[in-house]
Amino acid sequence: MASLAEFVRAHDPDRFLTALFAPPARREALFALYAFNFEIARIREIVSDAMIGQIRLQWWRDALAEIVEGRPIRAHEVVAPLASAIRDHALPPALFERLLDARELDLDDQPPPSLASLSTYLDGTSGALIELALAVLGTGSEGHEAAHAAGIGYGLAGLLRALPFHAGANRLYLPADLMARHGIDRDDIAAGKGGSGLKNLVAELSGHAADHLTAARQAARALPRTATPALLPVVVAEGWLKALARVGHDPFALHAERGLPQVLRVGFAGWRGRI
Repeated sequence: MASLAEFVRAHDPDRFLTALFAPPARREALFALYAFNFEIARIREIVSDAMIGQIRLQWWRDALAEIVEGRPIRAHEVVAPLASAIRDHALPPALFERLLDARELDLDDQPPPSLASLSTYLDGTSGALIELALAVLGTGSEGHEAAHAAGIGYGLAGLLRALPFHAGANRLYLPADLMARHGIDRDDIAAGKGGSGLKNLVAELSGHAADHLTAARQAARALPRTATPALLPVVVAEGWLKALARVGHDPFALHAERGLPQVLRVGFAGWRGRI
């Protein structure tokens, strides 16, 4: 690995950009968190079955336990900087457990049964990661409300944006009850077929995401300026939702834009005064 920053820039460019707004002394710890998140998020994509995925998750559980207990750390390009971040910023082990527990759901190819269950998953993945980033930036438990709302809003917007990719891999994160209500057939989505039912469901879920992002912005007002970089994914997610709206809420019609879209530049600039 050339550098942790380059690793995150290549694999998680949105979070890489948000980390650049943090004080230089805190960026390496944020990069360590985001690199760790990438490593566990991609497990489902690189394993052939759920059992192997569980083994990989357990490897990370054991690595984290060794860090917390002060034992020798494993020879891995992400573990060493992650250990430094955990020790330097007293990051709570429980948040890492939440992340790993939530990632177990990635190994189940069945869609979540309801929006509530999907929200729990997103809070355990994106929400817990934002809480860890807030801890790196010196914001304690008072940031939980903002992290919870931002995590669900960002995560939901990201899943809608990534729907074509997940569908191609026969994975679906759309709530099963809402798919049934909108008359959506899973096989049609796997075949890349949209239709009015899918557009209506994506529009409905976009509304839920937008509500959480608004709540995150409101909760962020009570936090110190130093917390802002951890919450900038809100701006990223708002940009994704606007892009989806422009194409009639059809994820299959949404094409990735090169570079940082203009809506994100404007959004980042709007928050810059708080940093």
